[in-house]
Amino acid sequence: MLQVSNRIAIEDWEITEQFVRASGPGGQNVNKVSTAVELRFEAERSPNLPGPVKARLRRLAGRKWTKDGALIIQVDETRSQSRNREIARERLADLIAKALETPKRRIPTKPSKTQKRKRVEAKKARGEKKALRGRVDPT
Repeated sequence: MLQVSNRIAIEDWEITEQFVRASGPGGQNVNKVSTAVELRFEAERSPNLPGPVKARLRRLAGRKWTKDGALIIQVDETRSQSRNREIARERLADLIAKALETPKRRIPTKPSKTQKRKRVEAKKARGEKKALRGRVDPT
């Protein structure tokens, strides 16, 4: 079980891990041992996540979200299979924690009359300055 917050915990049946061969440093070990982890979380079918959290998680995940509603996280940072597994679980927990935060509602504001007046005055001043840049008549 992966504890994300006080209210949300991800069950083990919702997460599947597959170990694949990793690229990068490691010498002969890279060719023999599958150290990279591919964590798959069935987010759409998860009973532990409320609907709005799933929607925010989908937006945050981006390309990691599959068509069938799963979240896939791939980690091959270290040579250790267990450490890669821990990193993948931490990333999943962080992503879900970010999705738990409800965004603040934006309150639309209008510019004040003083701001509008200053903007127009500044535009007029720039226009007058540019008008004086024309050619000088020699007569």
